Amino acid sequence: MTPAAAYADLAAGDAARRTGFGVAQRRAVLAKLAAEIRARESEIMAALAADLGKPPVEVRISEIIPVLSEIRHTAKHLKRWARPRRVWPTLAMLGTRGTIRPEPKGTVLIIAPWNYPLCLALGPLVSAIAAGNAAVIKPSELAPATSALIAQIVAAALPDDLVRVVEGGVETATELLSQPFDHIFFTGSPAVGRVVMAAAAKTLASVTLELGGKSPVILGPGADLKKAARMVAWGKFQNAGQTCIAPDHVYVPRAVQGAFTDALRAEIARMYGARPQTSASYARLIGAKHFTRLKALLEEAVGQGARLVTGGEAEESARYLAPTVLTDVPGEATLMREEIFGPVLPVIAYDDLETVLAEIAAGEKPLALYLFARDRAVIERVSAATTSGGVGVNVTLAHFLHLNLPFGGVGNSGLGAAHGRWGFAAFSHEKPVLENRFAVLDPLMPPYTKTSARLAKLVQKLTG
Repeated sequence: MTPAAAYADLAAGDAARRTGFGVAQRRAVLAKLAAEIRARESEIMAALAADLGKPPVEVRISEIIPVLSEIRHTAKHLKRWARPRRVWPTLAMLGTRGTIRPEPKGTVLIIAPWNYPLCLALGPLVSAIAAGNAAVIKPSELAPATSALIAQIVAAALPDDLVRVVEGGVETATELLSQPFDHIFFTGSPAVGRVVMAAAAKTLASVTLELGGKSPVILGPGADLKKAARMVAWGKFQNAGQTCIAPDHVYVPRAVQGAFTDALRAEIARMYGARPQTSASYARLIGAKHFTRLKALLEEAVGQGARLVTGGEAEESARYLAPTVLTDVPGEATLMREEIFGPVLPVIAYDDLETVLAEIAAGEKPLALYLFARDRAVIERVSAATTSGGVGVNVTLAHFLHLNLPFGGVGNSGLGAAHGRWGFAAFSHEKPVLENRFAVLDPLMPPYTKTSARLAKLVQKLTG
């Protein structure tokens, strides 16, 4: 099916869905999706092993559990989220009744990335269905096994007048973006995010953009180095570093830089053994293009004087790049200017925390910022002095899984939020309804009289 036909078929049913697709029906659809995911766990694991070399436990933690948790959380709270909400009148609006009624935006487009291809396709779909929309999903062609499986899951579990999967490459995405969708949910790079936003502007579609950036880690004075090293190693090297909220680089007090890199080296060995290439717990890069880019970034940095602490081994045919830690990386190295998005971690020594905060503030706003500290004053200072999509204190990655927190970026790292009620809101139009019961409005209408003038002055005095 062509992108245009997929859009047209779903859009044709928008009016009927607004009246006939209530909370009970949405919950039933989500329950079928959850059942299909559970039934296909082994197929999901096989597809992600083929595309990304993901270990089964990592697939369960980072792909299956987030989607099933989203479904369960949404089903539990959906009745409350979808319920019309009364609002108190302001002084000028005494005598009126105000209500906010969430309604579906209509037909929406979800463009998913390759790094977490199942989770980041079906997670937004849960929110889209919960809000009452129809959806077209465009999985990433760079994860072909998972893309094909998503199409099978959707076809088996969901009505074809509610959700369609359109597979293909850049040309398919471009054609989809030319359709007048009511909302576009895109996860990917800031560069492509700009293309999506420009396309959405042509039809005035609203957008949610989950992008990325160079998410920094700061070790504050007195941080627990061993715990920090364990969390950073987990957050950085899961999925071979191909995570939008992975630690991109680490700022560490100069006096403990050696101790921290020693702790990192020990954690990498504990997680992946002396030869990570033989570890069943370590994933692979998505493809040759990404391997070539990362290897070039690493070689350039070392050629400019960066010191290799551990890792660096690479094998293109296996899409393998070892967990790698560098120090003394020059500021002008490309590694320090572009989002790394791979298993290469620069560790940067600092002497003054305020200098670090100024450097972060001068750059693009990251999707995540991580701080390891024991001192509450340091935690408050870093949180107040920086802007990011989210902050993790003494933890990495886990805020993505917290369904009572919004997930999203700011500026270069994204627009809008997802998960839980924020995901429901992203795919909903909150329609205000104002009913006049006994509001005193007639005296404020033309023709204006002395009474009108006195009443207007009184309203201004009371409200202004």
